[in-house]
Amino acid sequence: MQINIILAGVGGQGILTIAAVIDHASLQSGLTVRQAEVHGMSQRGGAVQSHLRISDKEIFSDLIAEGTANLILSVEPLEALRYLPFLAPDGRIVTATDSFINMEGYPTMEQILDELRQTNHPVLVKAAELARDAGSIRTSNMVMLGAAAPFIGIAAETLEASIEKLFQAKGADIIAMNIRAFRKGEALSQLQATAT
Repeated sequence: MQINIILAGVGGQGILTIAAVIDHASLQSGLTVRQAEVHGMSQRGGAVQSHLRISDKEIFSDLIAEGTANLILSVEPLEALRYLPFLAPDGRIVTATDSFINMEGYPTMEQILDELRQTNHPVLVKAAELARDAGSIRTSNMVMLGAAAPFIGIAAETLEASIEKLFQAKGADIIAMNIRAFRKGEALSQLQATAT
């Protein structure tokens, strides 16, 4: 088993938290994890990306070669497009449809979605809406993690336990809210899978 994941978004959207949960859950599952440095954190709103590799065998490189990513998990739709060259032919894109317009010439959502729909059954998530339903817009990254969970290769229960561990210091209410957000994303992903 080997899963190559590109995490993409903009600064301030919780990419580091998503990576921390996946890293912890991978280790709890007895898997090897390699993560390339997260780039772009120097500017809030600037592009952020990280390469995350999970395997049941030794991994010799942190970086994912073009055309070999099993999953692009993006919390911003234009950032999903930016990393399309990394996607394997049968790879999946899970992306939020909530745009963070931080540049001139930002394409229309229609243009972005037209491109994304040319990939292998992309999972398109209204993350902000689901996060609000879970209790806070700040949980949108956990919504996205939940939507990507079916493609990560780690049991959802293990990911939830890692969310609990990561948010332990913030108290039971914050843990519960983040797990609710995760489950909302996971339910949406499963619903979209049965519709295709």
